[in-house]
Amino acid sequence: MGERLVADVIVDRLQAWGVDRIFGYSGDGINTVLGALRRSGSPEFVQARHEENAAFMAVGHAKYTGQPGVMLSTQGPGAVHLLNGLYDAKMDSVPVVAIIGQQSRSVLGSAYMQEIDLLNLTRDVASSFRQQVNSPEQVPLVLDRAFKAALADRAPAVVIIPHDVQQAPAPELEQEHGIVTSAPVWSPPNVVPALADLEAAAEVINAGERVAFLVGQGARGAGRQVEALAQKIGAGITTSLMGKPYVDESHPLAAGVMGHLGTSASGTVLGECDTLVIIGSNDPWTEFYPPPGAARAVQIDVDAAAIGNRYPVDVAVTGDAAAALEALDLLVKPRTDSPWRSRVEEAVQNWHRLAAERAATPARPVNPELAVRELSGRLPENAQVAVDVGSVVYWYARQLRLPAGVPAHLSSTLASMGCSIPYGLAAKLSDPARAVVALSGDGAMQMAGLSELITVSRLWPRWADPRFVLMVLNNGELAEVTWEQREMEGDPRFEQSQALPDFSYARYAELLGLQGIRVEDPSQIAPAWDAALDADRPVVIEVISDPDVPLLPPFEAGRQKGKDMMDALVKEGPDTAHARELLETYLRQEENLSIS
Repeated sequence: MGERLVADVIVDRLQAWGVDRIFGYSGDGINTVLGALRRSGSPEFVQARHEENAAFMAVGHAKYTGQPGVMLSTQGPGAVHLLNGLYDAKMDSVPVVAIIGQQSRSVLGSAYMQEIDLLNLTRDVASSFRQQVNSPEQVPLVLDRAFKAALADRAPAVVIIPHDVQQAPAPELEQEHGIVTSAPVWSPPNVVPALADLEAAAEVINAGERVAFLVGQGARGAGRQVEALAQKIGAGITTSLMGKPYVDESHPLAAGVMGHLGTSASGTVLGECDTLVIIGSNDPWTEFYPPPGAARAVQIDVDAAAIGNRYPVDVAVTGDAAAALEALDLLVKPRTDSPWRSRVEEAVQNWHRLAAERAATPARPVNPELAVRELSGRLPENAQVAVDVGSVVYWYARQLRLPAGVPAHLSSTLASMGCSIPYGLAAKLSDPARAVVALSGDGAMQMAGLSELITVSRLWPRWADPRFVLMVLNNGELAEVTWEQREMEGDPRFEQSQALPDFSYARYAELLGLQGIRVEDPSQIAPAWDAALDADRPVVIEVISDPDVPLLPPFEAGRQKGKDMMDALVKEGPDTAHARELLETYLRQEENLSIS
């Protein structure tokens, strides 16, 4: 065995931190580390088709496993490409560590090829921790601090390692001045809520007559406690988009996802409540919260700095959500029957009827709501779900019922297109014995998904369970942006901006050795899901869907939004007759439910 290098020390430290795999792309600025990975055999290196997708894979790994995701890239363009994934991690509060190569120290400042000021480049996205390693002795210390910062702050950390440092001999660290030794050890804090805060929270809840919960990803380990407390006091349960997997949406008090893409029941619950309990949520859709002053509020969060950021709360409860809810359950008064409980249950039942009616609404040729709805009840109990950004998020939020314990993730706060297949790959690699289902639109596929299907075709033969099912809604349109333009700008559709090139996703899958299924009729949807979930290889279901199905906010405000959409459709001319008809149908369906 040859001389040990700093690159070998890097790999050793990654192993000490329990890193199973690294996502990245090769380049001269990081080749020495790649050589050390080859010599070691672990962690596994997962080659993406693009550094941005490698970064999304690392974020997905962190979301599905709870462990830090690690990405690796060369300097210059490779580092720039990581930024989107790093911001995804920052905005959704997940721990990732980026290891980025840099030109040798001797040429820094000379405007050398691919030389970028990486510390300034990552100043905002890695505000928790970013450091360039300037001596071999720094490597263990900097890596340890990066992982601890990522875990403690649930945020990105960046480590920049010049090429010549990677190539230097591994140092023998002695106890002396100017040398700091550290340990690859971290344990999460147990943040116990204060009794006085719990008592104040219980007082607010007991005084309220119409209590609503807003549940976010911070309640990931508290689903049972959320439902128990809601059942005891008759509280309506709404969720953020990231909180959706942590609430059983079959519960009679579960009103579904809030916000622009949420449910009519969530609009009723948040619009009519007099008491709001925010549990582990930092959802930015503040216009869908109760109007300030309309509801007293309690917020439970393990991060004290997050409390009061989105709504003027009366009581802050800093601590673990499950522990706080269990303590509150002993302090709040039970309400077996109340007008509010009946109102919430009625709103939830109305929403379920509306969702079913909308999915059954005829479209040309396939209603995308039906395409997603048919997956409900078919998802394997051990599946993992990845969702892309675009109109498909609306249908996921409104139509997909997740079995208990099935995780589902997407780029929520950054809302970056192209995340679904990288996320799905990270989920699959973390547990190859579990099926993965990814939901995407054609815009996201053309932006990033097509290239990473190549990665799927490369990796799937080694998976214990080969099921990796991707549904693509092919409507030839950037549909979400089109409807946003109509709704928010009052502008008609802009053909050159919104139309997408025609592409056969099912045939492309077959070219890669995968299975492709093309759905052109609503009757073909259910058999397509059944066949895909029973296949012996990854499957792409290409659904030819209708771009004219409206992305209508399901709230009272949606009626005004519907008027704005209709005005924009009229400006577009006679070719929008079908879209106007669908919009009128959707508005009438909700109006009929409110009358009944």
